[in-house]
Amino acid sequence: MCWLLHAFPLVMLLSLNASPGDASSVNPCCYFPCQHKGICVRVGTAGYECDCTRTGYYGTNCSVPEFWMRIREAMRPSPTFYHFILTRFKWFWDIINNTFIRDTLMRLVLTLRANLIPSPPTYNSDYGYISWEAYANVSYFTRILPPVPTDCPTPMGTKGPLQLPDSRLVAEHFFLRRTFHPDPQGTNLMFAFFAQHFTHQFFKTSGKMGHGFTRALGHGVDLGHIYGDNLERQHKLRLFRDGKLKYQILNGEIYPPTVMEAPVHMIYPKHVLPGDQLAVGQEVFGLLPGLMMYATLWLREHNRVCDLLKQEHPTWDDEQLFQTARLILIGETIKIVIEDYVQHLSGYYLQLKFDPELLFGVQFQYRNRIAVEFNQLYHWHPLMPDSFRIRDKEYNYDQFIYNTTMLTDYGVEALVEAFSKQRAGQIGGVANINENLLKVAIGVIEESRLLRLQPFNEYRKRFNMKPYTSFQELTGDEKTAAELEELYGDIDALEFYPGLLVEKAQPNSIFGESMVEIGAPFSLKGLLGNPICSPEYWKPSTFGGATGFELVNTASLQKLVCLNVKKCPYVAFRVPDDSGEEPMEATSVSWKKEQSTEL
Repeated sequence: MCWLLHAFPLVMLLSLNASPGDASSVNPCCYFPCQHKGICVRVGTAGYECDCTRTGYYGTNCSVPEFWMRIREAMRPSPTFYHFILTRFKWFWDIINNTFIRDTLMRLVLTLRANLIPSPPTYNSDYGYISWEAYANVSYFTRILPPVPTDCPTPMGTKGPLQLPDSRLVAEHFFLRRTFHPDPQGTNLMFAFFAQHFTHQFFKTSGKMGHGFTRALGHGVDLGHIYGDNLERQHKLRLFRDGKLKYQILNGEIYPPTVMEAPVHMIYPKHVLPGDQLAVGQEVFGLLPGLMMYATLWLREHNRVCDLLKQEHPTWDDEQLFQTARLILIGETIKIVIEDYVQHLSGYYLQLKFDPELLFGVQFQYRNRIAVEFNQLYHWHPLMPDSFRIRDKEYNYDQFIYNTTMLTDYGVEALVEAFSKQRAGQIGGVANINENLLKVAIGVIEESRLLRLQPFNEYRKRFNMKPYTSFQELTGDEKTAAELEELYGDIDALEFYPGLLVEKAQPNSIFGESMVEIGAPFSLKGLLGNPICSPEYWKPSTFGGATGFELVNTASLQKLVCLNVKKCPYVAFRVPDDSGEEPMEATSVSWKKEQSTEL
């Protein structure tokens, strides 16, 4: 433990934005002097302390490594190095994936990533210091780094302009798509809509309460986007028979009920008739047919699982069937996210594995809090194309949004196939947001300023990456670097979200190093921190016995679709190969036997 008080050096107080007369009143923590997760505490008017406790470093600014930390630093590979290793040498990883080494590596990945996220949480947007309120009040998003102090000379601390550049100017200059840049990994719209559908259960900013607040009090994978985020909404969506959710039959297939049948609040424009307004757990899912497509698949899956549970447990009442089916679907979701979604996103040849037992022998906390930074980071609107192709027709945004009849007219199979075969956009390193979505990016920047997020480089350091020394190093492009420097003045004054989007992408990757290194810890901690992954929950009885446990342990994107449609389409998170060959569809007879008779 190292608490070192010292007089704040005068030389550090001199900046382009603070006159000598103002220097003595500058909050020294505005310089972010404490390194390696050290905590800055202001003392007096011109002094500060860096708390280096359990950081592995000591010294005035927590910058001197202890002996074992020095060895660890010398041996630690850079993110660039292990990304290179994990995305090459397929023959080698094919061997590893069939040995016990896979489990060892997966355990290492999970622990190293998850340990980067503080648990219990530390800060929120109103408390930049440890407090009971920041811990106990789950109405707040938590924060990884405290806000920039309000008494700093500039919005980013001490560097950069006195007034940040206009948010619209930043978005139009660095984010607005001129030419569509497809993702080099072959990511498709099936992935894009899954990302949006999945994250909207825990990214639910509460505008009424103010910035930094959330309505998703579950703070994780609770499937609130299927069942609603409160008990009243859940009850309006439930059939209260056999554990099932309400539904309607159209063209012989199950679809969500209308708002007349399930009177929950949904956001639709006035021109959408009540009979065309579908009711689901998340009130915004009527916006896009891709979101309602996933909502329909999960509705069918829930009711299918209820049928299986009732066959196995004929004495169970409606409530137990419903609650157990929900736990099974939570497990299926986490399985799909890790082994299909994150697997694709990573580009790794190491085969990722969802196995909670890998963490049973290590210290791990089974509670999660969603952070403001994770919410900001996950605005992946560059994924969206300029138009949407369904069979032989192309739809622009005006024709696509709030088109509630597209799902029922085409059917789930047609939408799945269309979205699986249409390429999504690259997220980072290029200006790639469609003009219809640019206002969302502008809103992200404006929100980050209201929440006083620390500069991009401070987050690089927090997640064990070296800070960039120049805009040229960040972008790899002279023109973009010069324009950024003109607006921000200093690389250490660059904002968090712009930094993530303008950072040069890794080779053949959808985005840059920082998006991976910052996003992955949030994701894995949130998934494996779910209660169902704990030793008390992770057992067959939680899921209704061996049959329910098997549903969780064998879940996949392909099974989610193919067990809930009449004819299995091409389904994947990647477009088919250029050769035109499509991955083999797993449509075994045993799958079909599991389907509900209602389908």
